[in-house]
Amino acid sequence: MDFNGFDQQGRTAAGDTRSVKVMIAGGFGTGKTTMVRSVSDIKPLTTEETLTQASADDDHLIGVADKAETTVSLDFGKIGLSDTLMLYLFGTPGQERFWFLWNGLFKGALGAVVLVDTRRLASSFRAIEEMERQKVPFVIALNIFPDSQEFPADEIRDALDIPPHTPVVSFDARSRSASRDVLVTLIRHLKDRSSAVLEPR
Repeated sequence: MDFNGFDQQGRTAAGDTRSVKVMIAGGFGTGKTTMVRSVSDIKPLTTEETLTQASADDDHLIGVADKAETTVSLDFGKIGLSDTLMLYLFGTPGQERFWFLWNGLFKGALGAVVLVDTRRLASSFRAIEEMERQKVPFVIALNIFPDSQEFPADEIRDALDIPPHTPVVSFDARSRSASRDVLVTLIRHLKDRSSAVLEPR
């Protein structure tokens, strides 16, 4: 894919490679860590801890009963989408008690992927609200689980109350190629937004 013209803010690394910070956000158990692990070019940094009975009142496992670990700080990975574009991926914790970390994580982010589990749409409402509050452009990525029900993109858009220009895509967070395609969709979205801003009114 040609990323020429991608003129959003971002640091230039060695060899004229542009580096961009991207958030991987979403509700508890939507697959953020799985996505970072599957797509990262390096061994990702993860801060997962084992779920215990002590957190039962905070970590509601409805719909994710098999989940054994949870992110308590952040996930970090990186992927080169081309010879000139490097994405640094920062995965957010999903539980409400760790939301205070989000402000720091979002600093300097150019865009975000919001993961959504269609079995539990409400779990990602908070992440979408945060994108809008922080004015971070984002795409919606529907992580397909084995027992997920398929819904038309327009129904998901209406249910999440997101604008028509926000891309909604389906993918499997375990797949490197599918996760990479989601990131490409985000970059295209950012380029489109940049072009729109530069168009004369």
